[in-house]
Amino acid sequence: MTRFDLNGRKAIVSGGTRGLGLGMAEALLEAGAEVVILGSSDKVHEVAAGLAASGDQCHGVVVDLSGHQQRREGFESALDKLGGELDILVNAAGVQRRHPSEHFPLEDWEAVLEVNLTAVFELCQLAARAMLERDPQGQGQGKIVNIASLLSFFGGMTVPAYAASKGGVMQLTKALANEWAARGINVNAIAPGYMATDMNSALLADEGRYAEITARIPAGRWGCGDDMQGPLLFLASPASDYVHGVTLPVDGGYLGR
Repeated sequence: MTRFDLNGRKAIVSGGTRGLGLGMAEALLEAGAEVVILGSSDKVHEVAAGLAASGDQCHGVVVDLSGHQQRREGFESALDKLGGELDILVNAAGVQRRHPSEHFPLEDWEAVLEVNLTAVFELCQLAARAMLERDPQGQGQGKIVNIASLLSFFGGMTVPAYAASKGGVMQLTKALANEWAARGINVNAIAPGYMATDMNSALLADEGRYAEITARIPAGRWGCGDDMQGPLLFLASPASDYVHGVTLPVDGGYLGR
């Protein structure tokens, strides 16, 4: 067994039907984990079936992450599919809204914070309970990986709710690590840089802004789902057993310039 081997591990990935979440679900499956992907529509079943076609163990659960009851029921359904055991949680689901801040609708603010921060906290909480309950002494064993953002470090433009939510994810990651590190649970985060995904379609379509951003990335390109796989496997595997409360930028060097 190598430090990055996940054979026998059981994982839940929210937002696993496309983009970065799908890439990370694929990485966990390739490393040997059994994976449940959470998605907001029936498409999740199609994606899970496609991932399982090669012989991997992958299941899909439809979850509306904007509601407390739906989140709880979705998590319990996912846990049932994993036989009641959980080793890894990846909080990859997220939403984006863009408006000038002076006109930013309160309903959009609330929608973004609910999915990007409140849902992350609740899924972390539910996962930690499941991990801790496996040991009668309350000593768990598990890995929680949250998805932060470069906007955890700076503010961006016309995305105040997203920036606030991702800043919150970074601080939440530290807070949970403080409480659960000594109890056998690693809580860390990955901060993707500028990624060529659907969420960034507006930036990708803006030729001037796209060129400006690309010029600042030392690696000379935007990221993709594959770029998240190695960092995720590190944080989800025994290789990171002494890593707690970290937000790891995966940004092509953007923050360093």
